[in-house]
Amino acid sequence: MTRILRKNAMCGALACAAVAATASLATAAQAADFYAGKTLNFIVGADAAGGYDVYARAIARHLARFIPGNPTIVVQNMPGAGSGKAASYISNVAPKDGTSIAALFPGVIIDPLLQKRAAGQYDPTKFTYLASADSDPRVCITGPSSKIKTFDDALTTKAVIGASQSGGSTSDYAYMIKNATGAKFDVVSGYKGTATIMLAIERGEAEGVCGIDWSSFKTQRPQWLRDKTAHVIVQAATGPNAELAALNVPNVETYIKNDLDKKAVELIVSQQIFSRPYVAPPGVPAEQTKILRHAFAAVLHDPQFMADAETTRLSINPSTGETVAQTVDKLYAASGDVVQRARQLIASPDVRQ
Repeated sequence: MTRILRKNAMCGALACAAVAATASLATAAQAADFYAGKTLNFIVGADAAGGYDVYARAIARHLARFIPGNPTIVVQNMPGAGSGKAASYISNVAPKDGTSIAALFPGVIIDPLLQKRAAGQYDPTKFTYLASADSDPRVCITGPSSKIKTFDDALTTKAVIGASQSGGSTSDYAYMIKNATGAKFDVVSGYKGTATIMLAIERGEAEGVCGIDWSSFKTQRPQWLRDKTAHVIVQAATGPNAELAALNVPNVETYIKNDLDKKAVELIVSQQIFSRPYVAPPGVPAEQTKILRHAFAAVLHDPQFMADAETTRLSINPSTGETVAQTVDKLYAASGDVVQRARQLIASPDVRQ
């Protein structure tokens, strides 16, 4: 009798396991079928033709191959407020079912922490992080007509630096470097993005730009590097870069003497760990999140995509969505005095505390 009961219990357990497995497969199948016949809206929080747009469109060309159901992917530019407009849209307006994703400036992710301007519009710790395509150094460059050839020149001679509005990397980094090192930058803000700043440099309106991703600069003005007519005067990086080392480009930290300023700059620069972040709205269902994260991971290691990226001179050093989420949580746990000083460093004169 005991053997019969045990046998029946074992059968019951096996039956339960079979039911659970069947349910799991059914859930996975439903998630896989979810994207069939649907449109996946890919919002780019930057102007067309800039570095973030180039990256997003390159990824979009390959992403559907790795999403079960092969959805149609539509890229839409939504510039404004240093990607803040796109961040607010993806957080508050976009459907939370996995049919909307966004490419954002990394600055917009730490903006509520450092600028407090976007506080309440969205919560970066609640985004569904999908991946980052790169962990790129950011550089200051001066154009062919500038007298500034090295960063030491910038410490003694005025240079007009083009920048976006506050919150964009070209503004934040220009002021950060100016305020932390004493560089004689005359920061002219209000440009729409790196593409327009580059045109301004060519027209002689500005001499240079700071906070541009190294890969973006190589993509947008490869001839300047080829002809050695531009000057990469300083970098801000989370780790070594072989190309910049070969060009003897110094790291900004070597020019910072104050310990608190060093910690504040390190906090600001740490956003470059996710220098090309891709997000979905808060609250996307777990199965759709899993599919999207897997698709981004697959694309960013795919030979066809990598060949495409090489053709367009895109630097690919990917991070997973889980890694990006952990980094964001760490940023928001930084000590108050470091955060306060970081806010002061990136602030323009009219809003500096």
